[in-house]
Amino acid sequence: MKKLDKLILKAFVGPFLLTFAVVQFIFLMQFMMKYMDDLVGKDLGLGVILQLLFFFSVLIVPISLPLAVLLSSLMTFGTLGEHHELTAIKTSGISLTRILQPVLLASLLLAGGAFWFNNTIVPMANLQAYSLLWDVRQQKLALDIREGVFYNGIPGYTIKVNQKLGKNGDLLKGVMIYDHTQSSGSMRVILADSGRMFTRFGGQYLGLELFRGRTYVEQPDANNRSGASFIRQNFDRNTITFSLESFGLNRTKTELFKDNKMMLNLRQLEHTTDSLHTRLFTERQMLVRQLNPYYSFLRLDTTGQVAMQRAEKLQVPAKRLGVVNSMIAQQAANRARNVHSYLGTSAERLANMTKETANFRIEIYRKFTQSAAILLMFVIGAPLGAIIKKGGLGVPILISIVFFIVYYVFSIMGEKYGREVIMPVGVGMWMATAILLPVGLFFLYQARHDSGILDIDWQRFRPTWLRWPLRGYKRAV
Repeated sequence: MKKLDKLILKAFVGPFLLTFAVVQFIFLMQFMMKYMDDLVGKDLGLGVILQLLFFFSVLIVPISLPLAVLLSSLMTFGTLGEHHELTAIKTSGISLTRILQPVLLASLLLAGGAFWFNNTIVPMANLQAYSLLWDVRQQKLALDIREGVFYNGIPGYTIKVNQKLGKNGDLLKGVMIYDHTQSSGSMRVILADSGRMFTRFGGQYLGLELFRGRTYVEQPDANNRSGASFIRQNFDRNTITFSLESFGLNRTKTELFKDNKMMLNLRQLEHTTDSLHTRLFTERQMLVRQLNPYYSFLRLDTTGQVAMQRAEKLQVPAKRLGVVNSMIAQQAANRARNVHSYLGTSAERLANMTKETANFRIEIYRKFTQSAAILLMFVIGAPLGAIIKKGGLGVPILISIVFFIVYYVFSIMGEKYGREVIMPVGVGMWMATAILLPVGLFFLYQARHDSGILDIDWQRFRPTWLRWPLRGYKRAV
């Protein structure tokens, strides 16, 4: 039995490592394409790109593991069935459940490791990845001065170049520079026939050497605001240095992002969720108390009853009663509008608080559902591979994609319903598992009884005029 277990595990490990690497690569490329617009044109450097690739590859491990287990289980037991090794093992008196046991233990270890990984490593990777992504999004595009276009990427300056020459585009023709550094508009303008662009001090500064140009400086009159004088200075060669500090990647402290729900482990999520539940319960209790000032109550005692009896005997003119009634109606309408406005604001605040609580609960359930998905995919993939008896990368990939898409769609639906408080968060997060688990148990039952659930007799679907000539041909042969 130990040799049998080693044989099955050896047949499982190879496809698992291969499929896990392929799935990781596919999901990583999809993840990077999502943020491609934030990365292109900013001259981030190889180091920043490698950091983002590493952190994002860590984040997609819990997503890749279930699909890798499903695909490798299908390939493993499909290959064993295709080569009749599975049949030989069964004829020796070993049941299918015993044959599946090594891969089941491996899936249990993967599920436990995935839970630890999702609870410990993923929050730290989220913190580093999204803090770095935030800084990348805040960074300006790389220096890109185009022909005939005003460029204002350098703080305090606006530059226009009519033509760029040279191999690297560092030779300029028709240069115009507006200087706004004095915070008084375009008081200083520089025009030059040509120029040369270069970097200085390791790329921290941009040097612009201008040739045959003029500088126009406007000097307003302090006594006469409408009057101003111009100073024109000619030069044969002038060098201007611009600081490129604003184009650098400035890292934000990661402590500013650590309170986000994606950066918290299970214990921190439960603590935050309990705090939100307590706050939500307190807010709902205080709502009734805060409505009391909007209402007035008439208490009738002995004195009040006597006063009312005296008022009934008085003959009050109808005009005065109409004025009094209209004032009372106006006051009641104002209070009703105030109550309606207050209740609308309070209901919106409580709804937002409820959704925020649901978001934290979703992150708690996600750590369990992503680990349970590994076992679910094994329950579906292993018996299904024993039924179809097809190895390789053809049929297993097709079936794996179908089941993973179904699982993913139901997971997204359940998460959305839980986030919008349409259904309980726990029901929504476990909905995909509850739907697909009976399917996996059905496949396991069929595999134990050697069912040919996918063996279709295509002769049954042939028309009668095609079926009989074929049988006659077979008899003649």
